[in-house]
Amino acid sequence: MRCCVWFQRGDFLMEYAGFWIRVGAYIIDSIVVSIGAGLIGGIVGGVIGAGVATTGGDIGAMESSLNLTGGFIGLVIGIAYYAGLESSSWQATLGKKAVGIIVTDTNGNRISFLNAIGRYFAKILSAIILLIGYIMVAFTEKKQGLHDMLASTLVVKGQPGDHGAAGVFD
Repeated sequence: MRCCVWFQRGDFLMEYAGFWIRVGAYIIDSIVVSIGAGLIGGIVGGVIGAGVATTGGDIGAMESSLNLTGGFIGLVIGIAYYAGLESSSWQATLGKKAVGIIVTDTNGNRISFLNAIGRYFAKILSAIILLIGYIMVAFTEKKQGLHDMLASTLVVKGQPGDHGAAGVFD
């Protein structure tokens, strides 16, 4: 069994990031997103609650409004955090950056924001099929999950610019 799987990109070798390092990054990201979402949710909930209290509104309507608003805010936070950071010059979320991995296209270049959004929504598919889309990382040749395959992305060890993509990381 090989410990490392590499691929050639020009004159550079890139090592695919395996299952457990990606799990570590996910745990860090979950903590960061939960704290941010909790703070934003508390503020929005307080504003909506105060509005209902001052107008003498219906509690059921407030609960329905909070659920709808919370779902929308959660979606926006997820897209902004994951797609925004993975398509940025960092090419990584805070969790990925902490463990030293980046997201690239299949040629080792930075992905676009639209590609990152597609990858974000593909993660939902990876999750709803009993997390099998994520577990695939441990068993595929390029260490890709279903969401990586659908978005044509790779997760590799390294930092932006380590792989000689001149002009991509500027």
